[in-house]
Amino acid sequence: MQQRVSTPVPGSGVLPLLEERADPGRTADEPLPERTKKSPSHTQLVSLWLLLVVGGALWAWSLPRIGFRDIGDFGLLDRFPVVFYVSLAVLSAGFLVSLRRAGNAPWWPLTYCVAMLVALKAPPALLYDSVRYAWASKHDAVIARLLSEGTFHPYTELSGGMSAYDQWPGFFSLNAALVRAFGVEGAAAYTNWAPVAFGLLMIPVLVLVYRTFTDDRRLVWTAVWIFQLANWVGQDYLAPQAFAYLVFLTVFAVVVRHFVRPGSAGRLRDPAHLDPAAAPVPPSTTRRQRAIGVAVLVPLIAAVNASHQLTPVMLCMTLTALCLTRRYRNLGLLAVTGAVMLVWDLTMGRPLFLDTLGTLRDSAGQLLKNSRPGFAGEPTGPGPELVGTANILMVVALAVLAGSAVLLRRRLTHGALPLLLAAAAPVPLFAVNDYGGEMLFRVYLFGLPGTAFFAAAALVPAAAGAGRARRLARRVAVVALPVALIALLAGFLPSYYGKEGMQYAPPAETALVERAYDRAPEGSLILATTGSFPGAYYHYDRYERWFFTEQEVPENLRMLKDPAGYLDAGIPPGRTAYVILTPTQEEATIGEGYLPAGGFARMSEALKRSPHFRVVEESRYGLVLEHVETPAPTPPTTP
Repeated sequence: MQQRVSTPVPGSGVLPLLEERADPGRTADEPLPERTKKSPSHTQLVSLWLLLVVGGALWAWSLPRIGFRDIGDFGLLDRFPVVFYVSLAVLSAGFLVSLRRAGNAPWWPLTYCVAMLVALKAPPALLYDSVRYAWASKHDAVIARLLSEGTFHPYTELSGGMSAYDQWPGFFSLNAALVRAFGVEGAAAYTNWAPVAFGLLMIPVLVLVYRTFTDDRRLVWTAVWIFQLANWVGQDYLAPQAFAYLVFLTVFAVVVRHFVRPGSAGRLRDPAHLDPAAAPVPPSTTRRQRAIGVAVLVPLIAAVNASHQLTPVMLCMTLTALCLTRRYRNLGLLAVTGAVMLVWDLTMGRPLFLDTLGTLRDSAGQLLKNSRPGFAGEPTGPGPELVGTANILMVVALAVLAGSAVLLRRRLTHGALPLLLAAAAPVPLFAVNDYGGEMLFRVYLFGLPGTAFFAAAALVPAAAGAGRARRLARRVAVVALPVALIALLAGFLPSYYGKEGMQYAPPAETALVERAYDRAPEGSLILATTGSFPGAYYHYDRYERWFFTEQEVPENLRMLKDPAGYLDAGIPPGRTAYVILTPTQEEATIGEGYLPAGGFARMSEALKRSPHFRVVEESRYGLVLEHVETPAPTPPTTP
């Protein structure tokens, strides 16, 4: 098989980076020419070390100065010191310098990718004294229950949709084993490190995928960098989705590298017909080798199915899209994947699967509704509104970059067609279901690996070739590449940290919530505005929950006219009930658009004044009320 490697040319600045040339005549078995074995020059080495050390030092200096205990309207954006932003800019500059020698010193862009990942996502792990993100504490509660009971109950009905966690228990079983192995009290000990851990594990998988379609290491590492900056959807926390997504990418990497059908490559192994950056199609495999490959992948496919409901569907959609190409028309693999998913859905996941089928009548074909972010209203407040704007701009920027590469680099698109099809594969799911208001984010997430690759291809021009057009493209890239990376960084920060008031709660708030649950008799009804607060699912199998603003906005506006009467009417007679209201809930209800500005405070005051509720505990960390059942009026006696 013919392979090509990047051959750097001497020079300085960004322009020489963009003028690295490939050597299409060298085969994989030939030794590298001496000039390609050169290490980075002394000046480059000094620059790389200096930028890494300075960026790391500035970041470390800024870390204890991040005002996370006093989060305002803009999340952490105005709580990060200026030096924190400077450190990210320095690391970005170092990454650009590292691309000069990406072909023969790939550890430098790798080092900067890891450094940027840590700089962006490690602050909560290092600073926060509680679990970041309410859904992470929810998953910690599931793991705690598994550790205490030692088993799952897939057919036991639990309120709040919690039965689904017993029906897809793979991820939680893995974490229960990790808790035992680490000897810690619970998953909360490492929960905040999950985004960093998943990010580190994803880097080699992404490199394998991208190296399948390009020999240009600059393009590979730029795509990895863009993927990290564009991965703002918040699905990398300690969650089944994050684990299943990592396994999904691993399966995809194996398929595109080792499932090529014989005689399907055509001219895609001839360097003369390839983009200068494109890699020849991997070696073909026989039917027997592909059958062995299917057997190897079955445990990974089973792990995806045991951990998450949506990811197996995405995997089937992606494999179906790959079957549209002659290269990867592996109907046997698709059939096995679909069979494993169907078997799981009809056994362990049967209750939720049947319930989901029942909702398709109302959601199928509703494209606008299914692609709507969130559940109820529009985000309100300066922070959430900025986050929404940043999200849109990020999607548009990536779409423009990727689309331009698809149109302008036809040969690269032809060679990397499987990656393009995989990026588009999740889109049809908009016609099926809204996935609780999250389908838009999941489609974006599963299409991101391919989108990041083509976005990088728009910024890193072909290494070889001459002519006026290519010289102009390289000169444009000198400006476009750093500007685009800084713009994506600027979009990531509000998208990831702009609503941090919803993600961080002080330990005292969580303690207040747990005291309220412990005070309530088992079987009580617990009311809260939303489930997006730490401790919301504490001992979730012992109580029933009613998150009374998680409904359409008009109904919430009706509730605000008489909050006490509305809640009193919804509590079954004779049922012990408590209301828990916390600052994190207020941030969530306003930020997600459940309630208008000031609505949470008006509701809280109305409940405190009402004879239907009695204050049990109140502090700046929250309010707990007990429902007081009013005796029914005695009918007048007839004389």
